[in-house]
Amino acid sequence: MEEQRIAKTHKLVVNNRKTSTVTGVLDVLSFDLNEILLETEQGMLMVKGTDLHVNRLSVEKGEVDLSGNIDSVAYSSINQAGRQSESFLSRLFK
Repeated sequence: MEEQRIAKTHKLVVNNRKTSTVTGVLDVLSFDLNEILLETEQGMLMVKGTDLHVNRLSVEKGEVDLSGNIDSVAYSSINQAGRQSESFLSRLFK
């Protein structure tokens, strides 16, 4: 029998497109000045912008504080996490 994943609390708060607090974070997969990719309880979360920084990361609590100029926030299915390990070229030529 397949185990069903029970969704835990996840919250995303964006203040004036300059700072953000995210809860329910499982992992920070990648980050740079223009993009931050988080695995959350509700799926993959991609934050795009400029001059982005991860100010505080608490893995135990599942909390992340971000700052910078936030241009977009997008979610995708959690099932796509495995695709992140594929190389760029293999995804390009599918």
